[in-house]
Parts: sequence; C-alpha cells; structure tokens
Amino acid sequence: MTAKIDIAPTVNGAPQRLTVAPNRVLADVLREDLALTGCKIGCDQAVCGACTVLVDGQPTTACTTFAFEIDGKSVLTIEGLGNGTLHPVQRAFLDHTAFQCGFCTPGMILSVTALLAHDPDPDEATIRLWLNANICRCTGYQMIIDAVRAAARAGAG
Repeated sequence: MTAKIDIAPTVNGAPQRLTVAPNRVLADVLREDLALTGCKIGCDQAVCGACTVLVDGQPTTACTTFAFEIDGKSVLTIEGLGNGTLHPVQRAFLDHTAFQCGFCTPGMILSVTALLAHDPDPDEATIRLWLNANICRCTGYQMIIDAVRAAARAGAG
C-alpha cells in the first residue's frame, strides 16, 4: 500500500485540499483530479513546454513536478489566467494568430505572462530566451513574438 500525502495548494485563486500519491505529477492532478485540461502532456520529459503552468509566478513543467511539491503554493493554469475574460496575453495571441493547432498555446501563454511580469518591455532576444522551453511546431514563432510585443504594449506585465 502506497502512502498518500495531503497537500493544500491554491489553484487559480481557489484553495484546494488534495490527497496524492508521492509519485503523482502535477499535470495528472490538474487534469484528472481538478479537470483543468489546458495543461497539455506533450513529451513527459520537461522538453516541449506544453504542460507549463505558473507556480508562485514561475513557469513550471507540470509533467515533471511532483504534486506534493505544490503544497502551500499558488498554481495558475490557463483556465485561471483571464478569470472569465481574456487576459491581454490571450488577446494578443488571438489578434496576431499566434497559434495554429493550439496544443502548445496554454503553456506558451503562461510563459509569456511570467516573462511580462518579470520584464514588461522585453526585446526580441529576451523573448526568444524566455520561450526556449516552449516548442511550437506550427507557427514558425514570428507571430508569437509579434503577440508578445503587442501584449507588452498593452501593458500585460
């Protein structure tokens, strides 16, 4: 019998009480226990960035973060970003068609949100550096960079 761990994170602004196995990863808890399916599983190795969420404001790969590591922390997923309306980063991605299939988009948007909170007016080199952990196979990235610039101009940081 595997021991269970009680955790109490805040997810999208709502306090949670969860009991998890020590080997469960955050992505599975978000998707299966909390029905937050915006966190996508791409590579399961922290390489593609599709599972990126913000933990205490920092981009975090949910596929390699154990669920018990979020105890007492704040987790923000794509579902909680706009709080019922489009966040400026989401709006910029729509306005600049910075997605095609959309699989990478939630993780990409959360990484951009963290970037703009850290640097409200990043240059292109900084944008590319912050997004090097997020892989997009569809867009070629220029539309994403344009969206980040637009979000920065809109004051998304």
